[in-house]
Amino acid sequence: MNNHHGFNWLSFLPGFYEYGHVYGAVLVSVLLILFTWIASFRLNRAFQSKEGALIPESKLSIKNIFEIIAESLFSLTEGTIGSQDAPKYFPVVGALFLFIFASNALGLIPGFLPPTDNINTTLALGIFVFFYYNYVGLKEHGVSYLKHFLGPIIWLAPLMLVIELASHIFRPLSLALRLRGNIMGDHVVLGVFSDLVPYLLPVIFYGLGVFVAFIQAFVFCLMTMVYISLSTSHDH
Repeated sequence: MNNHHGFNWLSFLPGFYEYGHVYGAVLVSVLLILFTWIASFRLNRAFQSKEGALIPESKLSIKNIFEIIAESLFSLTEGTIGSQDAPKYFPVVGALFLFIFASNALGLIPGFLPPTDNINTTLALGIFVFFYYNYVGLKEHGVSYLKHFLGPIIWLAPLMLVIELASHIFRPLSLALRLRGNIMGDHVVLGVFSDLVPYLLPVIFYGLGVFVAFIQAFVFCLMTMVYISLSTSHDH
């Protein structure tokens, strides 16, 4: 990582210019763990009361927003993977969404960089998805999962094997480059307009930045759902 982004609150840490994305990812992880603990504590308190967990809040709140996002993401998981398998894979998809969205949004805070504008972070996420969907495919189908790479016609198996392997290897790279490119571009645009017009106009781009952070996390998770669905499908 170079220093063209300007000041960063984490720059005092040793090796920041080489491992700044790691520090950012660790910061995001710690914050998510903290918020999860607080949310679990409040949820337990609500369930202990007779009415707290049943009566929705009368106005829009952070809790309501997260409930809407979680329900929408779960419904999408059901539609992509299937209602039977959705509860099984939703925790991983949801965790990916939270981490990627929080990492993207970190770049909107002055003095911080989004860990997802570094190819090492996004490639690590892509490789995780690659291993995960192949793992669940093997777990679901056993050794017969490997037949998926050979195609339906035996005499085309050598050619199909090469094509399928190339396709699967390209998936994590595609996920990584798409996420990194969009977040880096958004961060650069926000920085340029903030320097040119430091008042009022950047508010528009901050709003756009939140939208891009959400959309890129959504697209990454949608592709993850598709890959899981393909690997667990019984139509091979």
